[in-house]
Amino acid sequence: MTRFKYQGAILPTITLTAALIVWEVGCTIFDVPQFVLPRPTSIVHELLENFGPIWTHAQHTLLTTIGGFALAVVFGVFLGVAVGSSRVVYQAIYPLLIGFNSVPKVALVPVMVVWFGIGTVPAVLIAFLLSFFPVAVNVATGLATLEPELEDVLRSLGASHKDIILKVGLPRSMPYFFASLKVAITLAFVGSVIAETLASNIGIGALVEQASANFRMPLVFAGLVMVAVMGILMYAIFAAIERRMTGWATRSTDFGIGG
Repeated sequence: MTRFKYQGAILPTITLTAALIVWEVGCTIFDVPQFVLPRPTSIVHELLENFGPIWTHAQHTLLTTIGGFALAVVFGVFLGVAVGSSRVVYQAIYPLLIGFNSVPKVALVPVMVVWFGIGTVPAVLIAFLLSFFPVAVNVATGLATLEPELEDVLRSLGASHKDIILKVGLPRSMPYFFASLKVAITLAFVGSVIAETLASNIGIGALVEQASANFRMPLVFAGLVMVAVMGILMYAIFAAIERRMTGWATRSTDFGIGG
């Protein structure tokens, strides 16, 4: 177990280091202009040089993402329970969810701007719209996988439909739920940055848009690196929560941290 734990930490580091070396050497050999593809060393220099402004934008993106993600969790659980516990609701709503999820959320940003103006609200809503679907689907799947035979036994023992859902269905769906959180938080970051790029004056998305307009590609990549780091950290947090809450149903594969 210890060997796999260290492999989970070392192997990604080796892979990233090798990729950065190839990137740096390739840009140097082929003399790639900085405004086309900056070298990793230039990105690190830009990140350190402008860490204060970048962090200010990153904090706004993080708060926006968490806000949209929190809404997605509440709404996704409620919708997942409704869809997963009722065949009628499933048949009525699930096809609509598939259709809605197929709509590119970037196309909804102008609509949000018209409704709520430029700023934080469109970013929170796009983060919510992009991240609630995995939560709803996973919770519904967890409830739907409850064996009919088990339901029959519970009913024969006097359990109501509500009892089956609350005392058996929801606990059984917890592995699905916590797994969906790791996906949803990364999608929430995507939604926030997309909305900030198009409809905000603050946040990593706005920073990237302004920097690219001025051909400051190292700053663009520095902002993207900050988003990637925040995404990895949030993913790791929810992976740790998942192992703590549902270690009986999951394997220790995330980041090689044993349960």
